[in-house]
Amino acid sequence: MDLAIEITALAFFAVLTASFIFSLVAQFRARRLAGKTTVLENDYLRARIERIMDTRKGEKAKNEFSWNGFRKFRVDRKVKESGDIFSFYLVPHDGKPLPPFLPGQYLTFEINIPGASKSAGGSKPVIRCYSLSDSPTQSDYFRVSIKKVPPPPGKPELPPGLVSSYFHEHLKEGDIVDVKAPAGHFYLDLAQQTPVVLIAGGVGVTPVLSMINTLTRHTSEREVWFFFGVRNRAEHIMKEHLQRLALENPNVHLNICYSNPAEDDIQGKDYHHRERVSVDLFKKLLPSNNYQFYICGPPPMMNQITQDLMAWGVPEKSVFFEAFGPATVKKLTPAPSSAQAAEKAQPAFQVTFAKSGKTLAWQPEAGSLLDFAAQNGVTIDSGCRAGNCGTCLTAVKSGEVSYLVESGAKPEAGSCLTCISVPKNNLTLDA
Repeated sequence: MDLAIEITALAFFAVLTASFIFSLVAQFRARRLAGKTTVLENDYLRARIERIMDTRKGEKAKNEFSWNGFRKFRVDRKVKESGDIFSFYLVPHDGKPLPPFLPGQYLTFEINIPGASKSAGGSKPVIRCYSLSDSPTQSDYFRVSIKKVPPPPGKPELPPGLVSSYFHEHLKEGDIVDVKAPAGHFYLDLAQQTPVVLIAGGVGVTPVLSMINTLTRHTSEREVWFFFGVRNRAEHIMKEHLQRLALENPNVHLNICYSNPAEDDIQGKDYHHRERVSVDLFKKLLPSNNYQFYICGPPPMMNQITQDLMAWGVPEKSVFFEAFGPATVKKLTPAPSSAQAAEKAQPAFQVTFAKSGKTLAWQPEAGSLLDFAAQNGVTIDSGCRAGNCGTCLTAVKSGEVSYLVESGAKPEAGSCLTCISVPKNNLTLDA
């Protein structure tokens, strides 16, 4: 009997001991979990504070080192990237620091080309915009990568691109060029941690290169899918650089598409997919459509992809594209009713080009006033075609305009930026 009582007491003590130990372990685990949560919360808060401080430092540096008008830059290096693309490394001629820029923005150049007055339609300098192709963390230089524009398809008798040919054939290391400060509304939001899909076609890769270089140099853990479409290896700019980024950064998923690979192009080594970049390919590879999409490439490619993304259910606010000219990408719109179609068939407004002596009926499908002028033989100088450089500024003698997109260069009172504006009523321009 005493033995039974003793065994029962020992068992009860063992249960109490086990319960006590279990309670201690549970408390230890809870404290450890709470500690991990606190560490994660502190890390998140620290990272957020660092991003805010970086943003403030960037704004301060931008205000301190930026400039108005044109500034002289020296071509420090000229590097051949592929058969028809050169990269130009530009440093300030005055030796002063460079302002930070946002990955995806571009530079505006004012180029005086000898003998260009005849082909350019006047004696004024020619304005062109080229995307920055490296990360803003490279504070010693600006880099632009420029493709020599060939004659229009099917018209070999016409001359190649005026300014791109000048950069390729005449601009040398040590030469001086006039440059405006970085600008543009197409850029990667570094304050976000949303996963991104970067999409490029041909030389449209330049602003997207700036984005991926920035993400990898910031050691960002954002999920990044990079799709780059070219015809074959001859057009595959920065091939080794992109492969290295994918190898060194597990969060970067590189997908190279060759639409017309050469016989010696090897799938799996030179490229991944024998097809064009498309939303159908995204559907096969992406886990979902819950990404921010950044697109730059030829207009037909951007038109197709943006429309297909909308059809896939991607919100418009999650799709960003580089468009030099508001008509570059056409958004999906519902089919017009018969009443709307009848109304559209009528001329919307009368536009008078005073200097040219032309009064013409403008309709919405004519696009911007700059496009409309060009279609009717009226010459208006232009540069970026995105409302930033101010080259197309034209005086409004009567009437009003509406803007298709937000302008980067605020027009003076009584004038308009014809590249991004349309008539609001009957209009007379000093052109």
